[in-house]
Amino acid sequence: MARYSEKAAGKVGKVMHEYKEGSLKSGKSGKTVKSRKQAIAIGLSEARQAGAKVPARSSSAKKRTSAKH
Repeated sequence: MARYSEKAAGKVGKVMHEYKEGSLKSGKSGKTVKSRKQAIAIGLSEARQAGAKVPARSSSAKKRTSAKH
C-alpha cells in the first residue's frame, strides 16, 4: 500500500521543481528554501491543505514548531 497518494506525490514533485529552479520561497519570511528536506516538508504540507492522503506530521515536529511561538 502506498504511503502517499498520487495527488500528494504530484504536489511534492511541483515543489521540488521550484526548489531546483531556486524559486521556492518559505512561508512568512519569503526567504529562498535551500534545504531539500525543507522543500519536501513544504510540498507535503501543501498536499495536506489540498486534502491529499498524507500521514500527519510527527509529534516531535509539532513540538518543535509550537515551542518557537
